[in-house]
Amino acid sequence: MSQTSDSCLDKWMGREALAEAMIPVIGRLYRENNVVTSIHGRSLINKSTMNILKAHRFARRMSNHELLLEETAPLLNALSELELGAAAIDIARLTEKFRAEGNGASLDEYLRAELAEIVGKRGADDRTSTDVVLYGFGRIGRLLARILIEKAGGGHGLRLRAIVVRKGAENDLVKRASLLRRDSVHGSFEGTIRVDEEANTITANGVQVQVIYSDNPATVDYTAYGIKDALVVDNTGRWRDAEGLSQHLQSKGAARVLLTAPGKGDLKNIVHGINHRDIADDDKIVTAASCTTNAITPVLKAINDKFGIIHGHVETVHSFTNDQNLIDNFHKGDRRGRSAALNMVITETGAAKAVAKALPELQGKLTGNAIRVPTPDVSMAILNLNLEKGTTRDEVNDFLREMSLHSDLRKQIDYIDSPDVVSTDFVGSRRAGIVDGLATISNDKNLVLYVWYDNEFGYSCQVVRVMEEMAGVNPPSFPARDVVAPIAVLEAAGA
Repeated sequence: MSQTSDSCLDKWMGREALAEAMIPVIGRLYRENNVVTSIHGRSLINKSTMNILKAHRFARRMSNHELLLEETAPLLNALSELELGAAAIDIARLTEKFRAEGNGASLDEYLRAELAEIVGKRGADDRTSTDVVLYGFGRIGRLLARILIEKAGGGHGLRLRAIVVRKGAENDLVKRASLLRRDSVHGSFEGTIRVDEEANTITANGVQVQVIYSDNPATVDYTAYGIKDALVVDNTGRWRDAEGLSQHLQSKGAARVLLTAPGKGDLKNIVHGINHRDIADDDKIVTAASCTTNAITPVLKAINDKFGIIHGHVETVHSFTNDQNLIDNFHKGDRRGRSAALNMVITETGAAKAVAKALPELQGKLTGNAIRVPTPDVSMAILNLNLEKGTTRDEVNDFLREMSLHSDLRKQIDYIDSPDVVSTDFVGSRRAGIVDGLATISNDKNLVLYVWYDNEFGYSCQVVRVMEEMAGVNPPSFPARDVVAPIAVLEAAGA
């Protein structure tokens, strides 16, 4: 029997009321306990009632199960009573696990057992704080700042302390703050920003950031600002080898360097989720590879582990970037001097070869090219692969969907099979890449995959994950394991 319009509205208002009641609970868990709550990796911190409702609806597409506020609201309330220590808790996965494995236990009993490691520790956080300096404040630098400010919590973990830029004008500080406050692609900053021109600081949501003017990375004295043992994140791309980047280590107060671009020479190119465990304590300089390498490597690893890759070609349809000209003018690179806003521009990409730095088993197996297109953000990688084992479109899609939900790559791989999605739908995605299941083409051992990626924000999230790994500031994550390891994932792991 179909519902009446009145009953539909009543049901909606009831769900709306539950979502509204969840907001202060989410806030208290965050402020008082250092607990970050999420739904399938989508953070609930500082989200509106509507965003919480949409996150619950999103979970249905992710797991084929309706995520009911009637279940998550009591779970959140129960969490708030447990005096938890610092943690990241996915309430969707925790709800599913309780539903499947509760075995008659009360919600409180189950949560006390599942979260025993942090119950009763009330905000205790064993992580040490790491000072962060952003060297450069362009597209990636400002997005990193937004993410770091969002994750500031009680001050543990990564602490954004300073940005270093070359002074561009007398009102430089105000302009920098304005660019942080407003973004044509990613929207307004969520919070408040204050500028102190006398102290040369920008304070965003209580996080005070020192603005330092310099054009020489070797001469900055960070200790003069109370900054020590800092992780310096070079967003300029000006230096890409060990010699150039080591200039940062000559500065007082700098301890390690992360480059937000592919590195040259023997520098470790890290794609989080793939080879982040290769970062050693004595690695002073590490690179976070490129946005494209981050988008395609997790998907390629999943496919290679499951089906084997003989050879592949990566074609990137990439949004234009700052290194191109708005109108035709001289450029040292081929074709990049032509107007980015008016043309599709064929150019080179090193992403295919760079994959092998993070995934050596694909050495020599990939070629690549790129087409820059007149959009400001969100790109697509088309993976044309020859496989060792034949497969079908449904098998591949089911496998990648499971990987996006239940594998160690779930922070990197997303999956969607909506018939009407376009590039702007993925602005703000926190995953490295999103597989478009409806576009998948499979003909036995020939496979074509379409992978969307926010080449700005999604990449920035990957950079922050590498930063957290370098600093050793990841909080414990719950639930530690899924309900049941999916067959596809077990097979991929060789079980």
